[in-house]
Amino acid sequence: MEEEVQFILDVCKEKMEAAIEHLENELVHIRAGKASTRMLDGVLVDYYGSMTALNQVSNISTPDARTIAIQPWEKSMITPIEKAIINANLGFNPDNNGEIIRINVPPLTEERRRSLTKQVSQEGENAKVSLRSARKDANDALKKLLKNGLSEDLEKDAEADVQEMTNDFSKEVEQQLEDKNKEILTI
Repeated sequence: MEEEVQFILDVCKEKMEAAIEHLENELVHIRAGKASTRMLDGVLVDYYGSMTALNQVSNISTPDARTIAIQPWEKSMITPIEKAIINANLGFNPDNNGEIIRINVPPLTEERRRSLTKQVSQEGENAKVSLRSARKDANDALKKLLKNGLSEDLEKDAEADVQEMTNDFSKEVEQQLEDKNKEILTI
């Protein structure tokens, strides 16, 4: 029985870690006024008929805090890359000089900053829902084991472990949200 309890705790921890990882990925895409190559992570380019990640058909760099430069490995890819960036709906206007595509990342307005902090809060709430869902799944599995002969003490201890894990991961979510909001609100 103890192995089953440990398995439930491990699965719960994996789910919670996945929720944190998902939150981190979502927060990276919320721009904070500073250029980052990761802003273009989700952009897919039509590369000879197959959709390919932008970073697999070009070199992406940030020459300064307000500019992203994209150097395609093949000159014929300039137009498809430009279209892909526009179609990704990131709010960027790519500037193409025939060899390099430059994206100027405009400074954020106060209204846009508020909007982004709301988006950050929404992502945080989604992460917390995932954490609570993982906790509920673990507690339900523990209750099933209790019906199948698990001692009440062991079940209560395991539930306490699940709650402690939930609290720790919730604190991590809060810290990430605080850091991202600080980054967005810093001018």
